[in-house]
Amino acid sequence: MGSEKNFQMKVVTGEFGYVLQDVPHFTDYISDLPTYPNPLRSNPAYSVVKQYFVDMDDTVPQKVVVHKDTPRGIHFRRAGPREKVYFSSDEVHACIVTCGGLCPGLNTVIREIVHSLDYMYGVEKVLGIDGGYRGFYAKNTINLTPKVVNDIHKRGGTILGTSRGGHDTIKIVDSIQDRGINQVYIIGGDGTQKGASVIYEEIRKRGLKVAVAGIPKTIDNDIPVIDRSFGFDTAVEEAQRAINAAHVEAESAENGIGVVKLMGRYCGFIAMYATLASRDVDCCLIPESPFYLEGKGGLFEYIEKRLKENGHMVIVIAEGAGQELLTTKNEQDASGNKLLQDVGLWISQKIKEHFSLLRKIPITLKYIDPTYMIRAIPSNASDNVYCTLLAQSAVHGAMAGYTGFTSGLVNGRHTYIPFNRVNERQNNVVITDRMWARLLSSTNQPSFLTAKEADEFKKELEPPTQLLDDGRNGEDENSGTNFKVIHLLRCLSCGQ
Repeated sequence: MGSEKNFQMKVVTGEFGYVLQDVPHFTDYISDLPTYPNPLRSNPAYSVVKQYFVDMDDTVPQKVVVHKDTPRGIHFRRAGPREKVYFSSDEVHACIVTCGGLCPGLNTVIREIVHSLDYMYGVEKVLGIDGGYRGFYAKNTINLTPKVVNDIHKRGGTILGTSRGGHDTIKIVDSIQDRGINQVYIIGGDGTQKGASVIYEEIRKRGLKVAVAGIPKTIDNDIPVIDRSFGFDTAVEEAQRAINAAHVEAESAENGIGVVKLMGRYCGFIAMYATLASRDVDCCLIPESPFYLEGKGGLFEYIEKRLKENGHMVIVIAEGAGQELLTTKNEQDASGNKLLQDVGLWISQKIKEHFSLLRKIPITLKYIDPTYMIRAIPSNASDNVYCTLLAQSAVHGAMAGYTGFTSGLVNGRHTYIPFNRVNERQNNVVITDRMWARLLSSTNQPSFLTAKEADEFKKELEPPTQLLDDGRNGEDENSGTNFKVIHLLRCLSCGQ
């Protein structure tokens, strides 16, 4: 076996093309650390478990669809409790921070980190950092105990408060050092995980025994590598209510059109899955699949066709779809995200203008934007279980001395993923994948591309032998491929 190390990731190679992208450990930069028997040995809850601890050689493959002659490929370290831990229970002083936008499940993750530290490892000192990253140096904290967090999973939002921006690495690490904190649990999306990565690097440079663990949060499901992010299932489920309302409104009026805008700044997973789940949607528009309004094969032509056939129509549009058709503003929020125009209002107005003024076809259009209703609800049962396992995995990893990692689900198994892998790109819907084809066959909507244009961008793709059958791009080695396709599609749709 060979190995290669850097701050972010350790790469270990083995026979038959085996590659382990391992996460950092205290022993990489601190020598002669004492270890302790894992307290789970005497935990009554684990007395019936056949195998207490994860084997140190257990890894999880990134791809499960392979050919008989292909290499074994990339693996990640399997999450779970280890036989030895690098903290004694009374030594641990942990903190939890939530950053970025709201998402169902935030309170569940907070609750389960506190409960796991207390009930599994006997840790009593847990601080909640109030108001996101800036809370570290604003001296805002909340003492978190099992009693304080016991019922918070039944509420939406986050009891710790959140904010965008405010990341000052030196101030944050100074605060961590001054407070004597030695475990940092950071809950947030791609921007937050990038911030966590920088915090880990500064801590390592100072030689501090401080574990930095990330729990990926993005309602859009736009973090790569992992199967899904928490809150996504809840968002898709809650989106059904808005779609159902739009369908009722459209069906009850002559030439009724219901337009629903869902979350999805750069990717259309919520819109796609909500459309597939609903079966009442006639057209789904997402950022990865550009469209045009006028002319043969355009959206207006399709709307007119559906109204003649059914007398009503429902359109679901992700917030980032069609932005190239709007007048753009070069403005950003505190997290560095580009501020988007309201494509839902824009497309609703365009449809009204086209049919009422130009085509003289009377329509009744209802526009529904449930964005903030969806973000603010508690997580559903599926996400609650998922949040619990993510939190427990993060705690097990930190206690075992791992640091600089994100806890995530890969092919149904919980793993520890190096920060640089979840920060390297965004997860996108692959419009050449079967899942998007299933949606097109469900809605019967056009692809908004001619056969010639479709052939042109297909030539940009690698052979699709490694594409996963779940709407995600398995070609992480060629992670730029889908972005090239998206760019080409947008150029084609704009006539460039």
